Amino acid sequence: MKHQILRTLVLAVVLATAVLAGGWFGRVVPFSEQWPIFEALRTTAAIIFAVIGAWMAIIYPDRLKLSLRDPGKKVNGEPTGMGKLLTPVVNSTVILCVILVVGAVAPILRRHAIPVDVMTLRGMSYGLLVGLTLWQLWTVVLTLVPASDIKTYVDHEDGRTRVLKGAIKLSGGAPGPD
Repeated sequence: MKHQILRTLVLAVVLATAVLAGGWFGRVVPFSEQWPIFEALRTTAAIIFAVIGAWMAIIYPDRLKLSLRDPGKKVNGEPTGMGKLLTPVVNSTVILCVILVVGAVAPILRRHAIPVDVMTLRGMSYGLLVGLTLWQLWTVVLTLVPASDIKTYVDHEDGRTRVLKGAIKLSGGAPGPD
């Protein structure tokens, strides 16, 4: 437990340092050079949103139907397992929302005199960009979890099938199709 807390703390410090360093060094990067990176991040978030949405529709079609009818209910008394798919969707949605707001606010800030130094705004924008990028990177990694779970399940089923075929051969029964 102590190691997990320590790892979490170290990770938080590393991430905060990366965001602050991005903000500090990003002060000299004009917003016109930052915006294409925001757009790429927006595209990545949209792709993840779409792919995970498709996965949910393919893997859990019945659970999706049931969850739309009664969102608080478990399926057959069991948790649906959809949380592993929903987390990347929620993360991508929040990232998309932040980028959409930045895209709407930035042109207004460019055209009005505000009492904040331009370099400070650039740094804040770049720090936000670094933070969102790190969050999106983590979200991309999270999309691999359902695939890993599916592979583990398939591997387990394949192993079980091999054991059953081996037991049939040992008992002298007719082997199943290969």
